[in-house]
Amino acid sequence: MAECKHLDQIRVKIDRAAVRGCETCLETGGTWVHLRMCLTCGYVGCCDSSPNKHARAHAGETGHPLVQSVEPDETWVWCYVDEVLMDDLPTDV
Repeated sequence: MAECKHLDQIRVKIDRAAVRGCETCLETGGTWVHLRMCLTCGYVGCCDSSPNKHARAHAGETGHPLVQSVEPDETWVWCYVDEVLMDDLPTDV
């Protein structure tokens, strides 16, 4: 089973109450389907089902590997580099 080797890059904890939407879509007038938060810097971008895929673009531009779903009742984390889905963050992170 694949394992994520980037948990040491987590710098922020998700705060769903503070999220207004995809940061870039809000600036440009775009739309999104679901939201993902970068766990390195806190950037909120739209998912791969959204027209602009800002979360993936942010990961590619910055090298920040981990995002967490911002959707209600979802706690999963995705690593773009290792292509690993985690149900939740390990408690020791």
